[in-house]
Amino acid sequence: MPETRVHAQAPTRRRFLRGCGVTLGLPWLPSLAIKSHAGSKDAAQTPIRAAFMHFPNGVWEKDWVPETTGRNYTLSPTLQPLEAVRDHVLVVTGMDKQHSRQGDGHYSKTANFLTGMAVRRTAGKDISAGGISVDQLIAQGTKGLTPVPSLVLGVYPVMTGVDRSVGYTHAYGSYISWESESRPVTPEINPKVVYDSMFSPGEAVGGSSPQSSRYLLDFVLEDARQLRGKLGRDDQHKMDEYLDSVRALESRVEYAAQHAHEGLKNAPPASEFFAVRAGATGDFRDHIDLMFDLLVLAFQTDSTRVASLMLATGLSNQSFSFLEGVHGEHHELSHHENSPTKIAQYQKINQWYVGQFVKFLQKLKSVPEGQGTLLDNCMILFGSGMSDGNRHDPDNLPILLGGHAGGTLASGQHLAANNGSVPLCNLYVSLLDRMGVEVEQFGDSTGRLLPAR
Repeated sequence: MPETRVHAQAPTRRRFLRGCGVTLGLPWLPSLAIKSHAGSKDAAQTPIRAAFMHFPNGVWEKDWVPETTGRNYTLSPTLQPLEAVRDHVLVVTGMDKQHSRQGDGHYSKTANFLTGMAVRRTAGKDISAGGISVDQLIAQGTKGLTPVPSLVLGVYPVMTGVDRSVGYTHAYGSYISWESESRPVTPEINPKVVYDSMFSPGEAVGGSSPQSSRYLLDFVLEDARQLRGKLGRDDQHKMDEYLDSVRALESRVEYAAQHAHEGLKNAPPASEFFAVRAGATGDFRDHIDLMFDLLVLAFQTDSTRVASLMLATGLSNQSFSFLEGVHGEHHELSHHENSPTKIAQYQKINQWYVGQFVKFLQKLKSVPEGQGTLLDNCMILFGSGMSDGNRHDPDNLPILLGGHAGGTLASGQHLAANNGSVPLCNLYVSLLDRMGVEVEQFGDSTGRLLPAR
């Protein structure tokens, strides 16, 4: 594990209302800003947040990579949804994971998405993704600054069993977050558990009934409304919007919990390698949207500063029949064998995932914070652990980076790495810089892709 030096900001700007064991984080409110002895503005700068989102099965590269670079680049067909947020997104091409070349199939490309190191071929318990993942390194560097060190989220349960055709455990397709090379962090798929972790992070999961949790949250929200009278007019309006959004999200989470056993609509048939776990909502699209809203709330309240989200498992056979003209399953279509019919459907799925990324950025952009928006203070990396799903290539990875990281990211352009095979970890080192976690080297990095802030 790399040696780190941490220069993260102290959490003085965060305010918490505590009542009966429930913790409610508040959004940025200038009325509550603490002034230093010198009479300056809030002594604690707005924190930077980072999220890492992974989608499976690669992309059809010809429709992903823009033909031109710089700020005046032309959006490729698959990236068309970015038009709505193009000034807030850095399109990065030419990224490579050389350690993925030594493994077959999807496993060695998925498990090391955030480590960049070699995945050990094994069908047993001696798993290894080569090192700590970048999100967990950030969590270590920001430990103690937020109630929740990191959020590790997913949509599907962890897979079990062995893929006999390539000799890898299915579990590798379910993890991108690693506390160490042999210790993965299981993604939480239950929105209710995620919600509860933000409001009572010190409590054990399942330690209270839904009725008692609702009563305690009512108690704290009432305290928040009493605080409202101490705020300026603009902050009163912001507080009202925030409390309404918390209530609305709570209702959605409770609905999802009540319908958890209905199973995922459009989900692949159950098989021997899917573990049974409660918590999924009734629809794949709704589940992702709910996880997005939980992430926005987590960043808005400074409940955590780093998160990862697997939008599906590494060999996802999710059906996308809800898209016009798509009739097959994702993994099957990614093995297009240069069939125009399959490629067309594969590309539509790629474009749909880009649309989900755009939707999340728009949610962040809708939240005012400081002199800008929440998106201005975020870095949202979105990508896949392989390029073309048919070839399983780990080079020229499809990577998008949303947000501005407090004004330190030159967004709104297409950046193509010089030789087309720059380690993805070079980008991760640049993101670590912006999170205040200083490392000389991470994974297989050979330098920094972006100038230090």
